[in-house]
Amino acid sequence: MKNSTTAAFEIDVTGRERWALKCLIASGKNGCIPIEHPGPRWPAYVFDLRAMGVEIEKRTESHGGPFAGYHARYVLSSAVEPAQERATNNERNCQVSEK
Repeated sequence: MKNSTTAAFEIDVTGRERWALKCLIASGKNGCIPIEHPGPRWPAYVFDLRAMGVEIEKRTESHGGPFAGYHARYVLSSAVEPAQERATNNERNCQVSEK
């Protein structure tokens, strides 16, 4: 992984954080919103990934409808290259919609 301010380094990501990271990688510059990539605790996954050194931007967007309000869109800023593929069922089920 490479951040804007650091040399390349490796991290070991497992569980739902790994699933979230793979969703962020697959989403590219469009990023992820929890409604498109259902996961019970997206903010917690982002928090944990940031603690590992992954740069993730949070964009606040408004939405309409009967329950109008705001939601977060998470966009991966770090350059991430998986060292080894060990797909789990959750990772295989990460669906990415094109905007």
